Amino acid sequence: MSRPSLPPPELRAYLEELVRRTSAVCGDRLLSVLAVGSLALGDYRHGRSDVDVTVVVDPAPPRADLAPLAATLAHPALPCPAAGLELVVYPADFAARPSGEAGYLLDLNTGPSLPERVSDDPADASDFWYVIDRSVAHQAGLPLYGAPAREVIAAPDRTTVLAALRASVREHADGDGHLADNRVLNGCRATVHCRTGHWFAKRRAGEIVAAAEPAFEPLVAEALRSFERPRAEAAVLPAGDVREFLAWVAARVEEAAEGTGA
Repeated sequence: MSRPSLPPPELRAYLEELVRRTSAVCGDRLLSVLAVGSLALGDYRHGRSDVDVTVVVDPAPPRADLAPLAATLAHPALPCPAAGLELVVYPADFAARPSGEAGYLLDLNTGPSLPERVSDDPADASDFWYVIDRSVAHQAGLPLYGAPAREVIAAPDRTTVLAALRASVREHADGDGHLADNRVLNGCRATVHCRTGHWFAKRRAGEIVAAAEPAFEPLVAEALRSFERPRAEAAVLPAGDVREFLAWVAARVEEAAEGTGA
């Protein structure tokens, strides 16, 4: 699946206003605004997907100076047409070097289907989500404003990404706060990344795993069907089958890590 050069039509006005408001707060410090996640990988599903955005600023303002940005972008001050907005602001000097840390100045989750979260302290967060997001951003980030992704976001090294995937699979195995279909398809994406070193959209990764692993094809196929529905209509997948699949994914991550000596 090719990556689009523009966001989908139902998001364009929203993203244009998001960039305008971000520029109004950050001024000359604003270096880049990037769409990441499903938007960058060409698999945004309206009614299901979040809008994932990475902002890079230079020089870094005091963290408290970004509070107005969180306020002006929060739903419903800026109504989010997607399931939610996940926006992260990084200082340019941090984003430009490989790191296994969260490292953000601001982390904002907001929207009709997301619990509200505003954090200016990366110690509050699990580092692995940010490592994975920056790895995806370096590969495929879609510029909405300013510098291209590869000029501002360094790729975390493979050992760091595998450690992040290990932590991600462990969290998905616990199951708290994640839909079952998303847990399965994130596991597929982790497996395919371990094998290829490349990030694929969740649906494409699911298709690859379903074709290659007949034992898990029924579960992955059901996860793919469920992923086509809005979040509120997601299927309940067999808990034991999901656990078994994620244990298998964890073993694939460990194999990849052993191959790097990690």
